[in-house]
Amino acid sequence: MCNIELYCGDCLDVLQNIPDNSVDLIFTSPPYADRRKNVYGGIHPDKYVEWFLPRAEQFLRVLKPTGSFVLNIKERVVNGERHTYVLELIIALRKQGWLWTEEYIWHKKNCYPGKWPNRFRDAWERLLHFTKQKKFKMFQDEVKEPIGDWANTRLKHLGKNDVVRFNSRSGSGFGKNIANWLGKDLVYPTNVLHMATECGYRGHSAVFPVKLPEWFIKLFTEKDDLVLDPFVGSGTTCVAAYNLGRNCIGIDIKEEYIDLTKQRLEEIRKDEEILNVVVG
Repeated sequence: MCNIELYCGDCLDVLQNIPDNSVDLIFTSPPYADRRKNVYGGIHPDKYVEWFLPRAEQFLRVLKPTGSFVLNIKERVVNGERHTYVLELIIALRKQGWLWTEEYIWHKKNCYPGKWPNRFRDAWERLLHFTKQKKFKMFQDEVKEPIGDWANTRLKHLGKNDVVRFNSRSGSGFGKNIANWLGKDLVYPTNVLHMATECGYRGHSAVFPVKLPEWFIKLFTEKDDLVLDPFVGSGTTCVAAYNLGRNCIGIDIKEEYIDLTKQRLEEIRKDEEILNVVVG
């Protein structure tokens, strides 16, 4: 049985009651700088790192040594140029003790059309992967994907350079053996995730698809592990955790979003009791 705990309050305060080294995965999308002003008040880009670091200190404390922290975040344009607060945050988190292990890109396949005088429409967001140590839990086989139609023709007639390691002509040291793909239906993905945005309005200004947290939950956790979303919003991370048989803690400063998360979980839950809602 999954246990989903929902807390209303600032995660900086709520996390004080969460034990050290108890969380397997933190997956979250915090308010972006100067966004969602009507909901969260907005954090100026110049103040964003200062605001985020005390909360990240709590993330670091509650995360297990083998755990992962995945941060969905995006720069914004200020005075005609990209602000550097995300880059500054990465550097500050490294100084805090985090390892910036990897960066994933979420390609939004159905991003909104638009026209700007000096740039094109945004079709991607960052998913920054941080860990506490170099060795952490990761289950790559859980996110394998179909090899693709290209294999039907490319692997049908192999040349002499396809059945041995064919080193790059540039002398980079990289090489490939195309024959290694023979007989494979599933392969490891890239670090670019092609997923459509959430089209159904959930009463929240920034909803990502359930498949996004599901992908990372499968990659970094096992059944009955504990997932934390300290900015839970519409509850998508909690829904994904429940779908995959993981326990989850969701925190949000807005009580209406805690209620929305509870409603979404009640819509999909089975007969068992899964909710432990704490409002305070």
